[in-house]
Amino acid sequence: MKKFVIFDLDGTLLNTIADLGNACNHALKEAGFSTHPLSAYNYMVGNGVRKLLERAQPDAGPEVIDAMLASFREYYDRHCTDMTKPYPGVPELLLDLRDRDIAIAVTSNKYQKAVDAIVRHYFPDIEFATILGEVPDRPKKPDPSIVFQALSDHPCPKRDVLYCGDSAVDMETARRACVESAGVTWGFRPVSELKSAYADHIVSTPAEILDLALAVDY
Repeated sequence: MKKFVIFDLDGTLLNTIADLGNACNHALKEAGFSTHPLSAYNYMVGNGVRKLLERAQPDAGPEVIDAMLASFREYYDRHCTDMTKPYPGVPELLLDLRDRDIAIAVTSNKYQKAVDAIVRHYFPDIEFATILGEVPDRPKKPDPSIVFQALSDHPCPKRDVLYCGDSAVDMETARRACVESAGVTWGFRPVSELKSAYADHIVSTPAEILDLALAVDY
């Protein structure tokens, strides 16, 4: 049985793609660039906002990206809950885990202010052991530093940890941190990516995460 379940945020707990895409398109328009259909953003997100902007406009130099980043954040801070929704079954999963005294955490490559805002907005009554986003001087996933920070905030043997995410970035993060991984199929990336990234488990419903957490090791 697991004692600590660590979740990625975008594409795992929340479907944020429309609000992320709209914020990126706003930043692109402000900088005079063409925008992208929202469906294109599934393959641009996952490595933080700066990388998202670089993927959305590969020809933009660092100073232009800096300006776009400011524009993105100003817009996203006001609109990050316009269209975002929890995936079906996720609120119930989080409550079920807490009811069983299994600690939960969020680890995201999105900047900390936005992570705090949307987690508290969509899960106001759920107790998290820690909520971690991008901060200066901590490398982004797939570097495992954010998982190590979660384990520092809530000490737990690695064998008792399950890390859940929707992308190869998440599976590699778990592997580098030496914790068990579960790839979710309802997020932004295909099952083939999870398999190629050596996910320990692949789940199609939040209820399967609860089953994994409650499974007894022999």
